[in-house]
Amino acid sequence: RPFHVEPTNIVSVNDDMQRVTDEASAMNKRIHYYSRLTSPSDRALIAPDHVLPAPEEIYVYSPLGTAFKVDTCTDGYGKNSSLVTIFMIWNTMMGTSILSIPWGIKQAGFTSGIILILLMGILTLYCCYRVVKSRQMIPLIDTSNWEFPDVCKHYFGSFGQWSSLLFSMISLVGAMVVYWVLMSNFLFNTGKFIYNYVHDINVTDIVPGTNGSNKVICPSAASGYPPENRSVMFSSGNNTGFELFEKWWNKSQTVPFYLIAILLPMLNLKSPSFFAKFNVLGTVSVVYLVFLVTVKAAHLGIHLEFNWFTENEFFVPEFRILFPQLTGVLTLAFFIHNCVITLLQNNRNQENNVRDLSIAYFLVGLTYLYVGVIIFASFPSPPLSKECIEQNFLDNFPSDDIMSFVARIFLLFQMMTVYPLLGYLARVQLLRQFFGNAYPSLFHVLILNLAIVGAGVAMARFYPNIGGIIRYSGATCGLAFVFVYPSLIYMISLHRAGQLTWPALITHVFIILLGLANLIAQFLL
Repeated sequence: RPFHVEPTNIVSVNDDMQRVTDEASAMNKRIHYYSRLTSPSDRALIAPDHVLPAPEEIYVYSPLGTAFKVDTCTDGYGKNSSLVTIFMIWNTMMGTSILSIPWGIKQAGFTSGIILILLMGILTLYCCYRVVKSRQMIPLIDTSNWEFPDVCKHYFGSFGQWSSLLFSMISLVGAMVVYWVLMSNFLFNTGKFIYNYVHDINVTDIVPGTNGSNKVICPSAASGYPPENRSVMFSSGNNTGFELFEKWWNKSQTVPFYLIAILLPMLNLKSPSFFAKFNVLGTVSVVYLVFLVTVKAAHLGIHLEFNWFTENEFFVPEFRILFPQLTGVLTLAFFIHNCVITLLQNNRNQENNVRDLSIAYFLVGLTYLYVGVIIFASFPSPPLSKECIEQNFLDNFPSDDIMSFVARIFLLFQMMTVYPLLGYLARVQLLRQFFGNAYPSLFHVLILNLAIVGAGVAMARFYPNIGGIIRYSGATCGLAFVFVYPSLIYMISLHRAGQLTWPALITHVFIILLGLANLIAQFLL
């Protein structure tokens, strides 16, 4: 379960003992909550007895976005300002989905893509609001330490407990698989750039692309060729050495296995707290991607032609039957429902929760819209077709592109620090449920990590399509946490209070059906 850690520095205030008492009570509740996430012997989430860090240190881990530490401005009593709360929500949701938004717009069509981003943002925001209110609708029980899976357990018993665990694990493992595919991609292109630069090799790619200093390529148009370097000429260097490099530095056949030596030992560490220090790179990466998109668009210009239902050689229709592929990606892109309660309960002014959540969703949607629309609109058509937009839009820039090289370096290092945190969350959730201990033994942890790493290697080897992985996992975990559970819990609460009306019943049944249709459509299109 995603969580944040907020150690609080309690200061004695002689003239206002009530404040100290209230703050101590709040701190004890938080410590009790975090202690339930790990075994008693694992002190990763327990403040040391002799030191309580300053309240500015807040750690937030999300399986779908970034894991980061934020230096916050608090009111001195362990609560965050609205600005900090909004930033935390934005930063948590800003994950790998942003790389697939332009591809999703291409699959749906430009106009329908924009409409779907707006509608999915509104729908997921409403469901997120229902999640926040779900805990408040439980009477006579102290729910101050509860997250949404606890609410599901309250309403649906053991089924709610185990099903929420299942869907949470799907989101975690899905994110880790996407990370492995992307890390393999970024490591391959980074190694290729460095090798060619060090050996002064000028490679002529046989992948179709534009000319000039701002080159854009179409890897999918060269699907008949090997998916490695796809190079046929070099101006200097040893032919044998270059061929040997291509053999042992292969995007799908070798590089995914090289990552095992780096990441598997990290996964087996008892505590991942060291890696949290680097997770501010998540914010830096997103900001740099926005900068990259802006610069590329300024050089490439706008290339749009509106064909409402017909497709031609270079452009796609404004409305396409493949639009559910975008809704699957967006379900994951706007997903924060299983940790939003924790993020909002530390807001200084609780009456502003709805406003702050809405602003955060607006900023997230604006970021997705900006990146997706700018990449789609500036993609050079002609000479290339819009169909060339890749599931990871960085793949449309060659490995020797300097700005893309920097972006890949940022993202590679950030993902390598987040990956052990995601593995730690998966370990805590799964092993503690079955063995009552997040680290029962090195053997248990190693078996779990080998299974997770094996899934990532297999996907990077045989199905390196991050858009497909994101939409499948997003639609699956979103069915439970976004569409079904929030709506069912709201209807049950209204029914028990004798306030359920036909409009409310019809509306929330319709939301559930939308989530089900979204999942089914991923396997049909």
